[in-house]
Amino acid sequence: MLRPRMYVLPCALSALALALSGCLSSSGSSSSTSSSSPGGMPEFTLSALSSAPEQVSGGDLLLSIEGDLELINSELDNLELWLNNQVIEPDRLRTRNGRLEVLIDGLSLGDNQLELHHTTHGKLHDLALTNHPITGPIFSGPQQYPFVCSTLEELGIQPLVDEGAEEGYPVYDANENLIGYSKDCSIDSQVTFLYRTTGGSYQPLPGDGSRPADMATTTLTDGRTVDFIVRREVGTINRFIYSFATLANLDDAAEDAATDNWNGRLLFHFEGGVAIGHSQGRVSGRALEPNALGKGYAVIYSTGTRTSTHYNLEVGGEAALMTKEHFVKRFGVPDYTVAIGGSGGGIQQYVYAQNHPGLLDAGVPQYSYPDMVTQTIHIGDCELLEHYMDVTDRTNTRWRTTDNRTLLVGLNATDDYPDPFFEAKQMLGLSSAPGMTECIPAWRGLTPLVMNPLYGQARNQEKMQPPEIMADVNWTHYDDLRNIYGVDENGNPRTLFDNVGVQYGLQALKDGNITAEEFLHLNRYVGGWKKPEDMVQEGFPFLGTESEAFADPSRFDPWSRRNMTLSPGSGEPAPRTQGDLLAIQAAYESGMVFDGELTIPVIDWRHYLEEVLDMHNSHQSFSARQRIINRMGNSDSQVIWFTDARPTNTSNPSRPRPNDIHDQTWEALDVLHDWVMNIRENPERSIGENRPAAAVDSCFNSDGSLIEAGDDVWNGVIDNNMEGTCTQQFPTYTTSRMVAGGPIEGSIFKCSLKPVSTALSDGTYGNWEPSPAQITELNAIFPDGVCDYSAPDQGRPAAIRD
Repeated sequence: MLRPRMYVLPCALSALALALSGCLSSSGSSSSTSSSSPGGMPEFTLSALSSAPEQVSGGDLLLSIEGDLELINSELDNLELWLNNQVIEPDRLRTRNGRLEVLIDGLSLGDNQLELHHTTHGKLHDLALTNHPITGPIFSGPQQYPFVCSTLEELGIQPLVDEGAEEGYPVYDANENLIGYSKDCSIDSQVTFLYRTTGGSYQPLPGDGSRPADMATTTLTDGRTVDFIVRREVGTINRFIYSFATLANLDDAAEDAATDNWNGRLLFHFEGGVAIGHSQGRVSGRALEPNALGKGYAVIYSTGTRTSTHYNLEVGGEAALMTKEHFVKRFGVPDYTVAIGGSGGGIQQYVYAQNHPGLLDAGVPQYSYPDMVTQTIHIGDCELLEHYMDVTDRTNTRWRTTDNRTLLVGLNATDDYPDPFFEAKQMLGLSSAPGMTECIPAWRGLTPLVMNPLYGQARNQEKMQPPEIMADVNWTHYDDLRNIYGVDENGNPRTLFDNVGVQYGLQALKDGNITAEEFLHLNRYVGGWKKPEDMVQEGFPFLGTESEAFADPSRFDPWSRRNMTLSPGSGEPAPRTQGDLLAIQAAYESGMVFDGELTIPVIDWRHYLEEVLDMHNSHQSFSARQRIINRMGNSDSQVIWFTDARPTNTSNPSRPRPNDIHDQTWEALDVLHDWVMNIRENPERSIGENRPAAAVDSCFNSDGSLIEAGDDVWNGVIDNNMEGTCTQQFPTYTTSRMVAGGPIEGSIFKCSLKPVSTALSDGTYGNWEPSPAQITELNAIFPDGVCDYSAPDQGRPAAIRD
């Protein structure tokens, strides 16, 4: 008979059958159309709830028995679960949201067979399961080593020793004696209780059951006011640190997973940053987000879904699935899961919604990009163009005016923030503008981080044993994703960056802002990037000191010039960089490129930060929108909100924004709740037809007050309509590839090529009619042709194009 080892139900009755029927009756849940077959055999089926059947981890599974609940209740004593030909008892039975949830454990690694049997009718249903280690991986491939543990620094907990490991992260006993090494950085789960103080901080809850005098209270979404006590569980899943935070009661036991104050909503907090991996990562305070916890949300978090840990979003998606899986097994299936997170945390929402349907039901991507990998396309251009203006074309006075540099890079530029190396460049006889483009404060250093295998490190890597274990790490984004991009015949990771055929400055030429001679000179000498395996270590300001750079000017290299492919001289065009078609194809096929498939509602919200040259530039929201339109035929699933962050304090570059800018995230969550509920209640309607009134494009003042809302407020950004109110209020800029004729989507790594002769006849150059000598020069610069942005990326798989 189907009886639990541990029985948990919201209503406590002694007999199991009575308990189930009592709970179902009190909740108002009843049932369904399916009861039994004409022959009397119950039509019950098994359904995996905590994960896909083939993606179980950790040896346990939350499942449901689907069918008529009243009939299930009446037949419980006749039902049995068989796992791999053995009768098992469930760990837990309970009803939630009109469904019987059953927790089982004891799954073997690999393939398992779960069966539901009836004592009279025999087997009713079966379910094939595949169980994976709690340390992973499930689908992301061989794991990255070496891997620096951080549980001791982040949680004060030594990682467990991996039996047989002879190197890795050293583990010591209480007397500081080495007892072994950890490779997977695992720890046992730990539960602590915290309380929120009236002063707005978290403190440990006293263990004696007393209520601290400074304990705050909070009001839940159902109107109840409760003590602000948090049960926090931490541990490791997929080698990363996870955190589950839920509201608790004063007398809850650590082993309990109480849901009394849970409003049924699950918030997954993703985070941003940039890193190359080889680290377990850090836990931030956002794992205990008080605005969400205070309303009754459960908050889950993983250092594996923080892009300052790594930027392998296949591993990140796997970590997200596993983290949610284990929350569900602990607490039950949420009413819905909503995500928040900025920058890389916003990227993850777009990418995971596309790649892992069912993981998220809604999201608030904050100051996001559509994805990470396509940012490398135009950001790889930044230093090439800055170097061209500073060094190669240093006699051209045009580039000494800061605003003029936007003509090439597309991004915003201003004199309000001085170039920190303006005087140094002048002393070295180079050209410089007094201010900066966004390339310098926002993106400088990210090209070597992505491309240079010698430039990088992991926090606390010096603790690894033996010390030389880290010496052979290839510190590139390409190596971080070698399981996706693959390696070439020499074992080197395949690369994405490509600028063959790119006509830098094309729009500036067409607009008459640069001359034909300047356009040709730029494209002849701008160059490209060396292969990672041919790169050398970076110079100052990335490594070394300013005094060393002045003593030896060859060390002064803010552009990473030493790793560029420049002209060998005598007017020969500088070689461009060829991207690897197999890597580009893999980026698309793996879903690392957000290709616009968005079937959940999102409110894409950002502060307007263009004036401060912040890397989270505003056109990214519309880049995502255009991709969504291209894929879905409309952008009904995406709402765009901007909140003003002006006036800018230019006198204090370290704190350029007001401290009291309104955070629209919490209003967005309320709107998304209504949107998700509409979708649940009206499944026959489209996602757009289920929009609540407040789910509309909008822009706001810095205090959160509405400027304008409506379907037309962003007109003129991705269409040719008259500019809407928000478009006028919040100017957006472009990128180097958009200046070169590319689309706002920004997702073309390797452009299709067309002959120069075709470009001369199809309007590519606008009103410019080059002379025969200039046509000869164009052909010399672009012997393989120029970019044809009306055609798809050469590496984009045909199956995705259709």
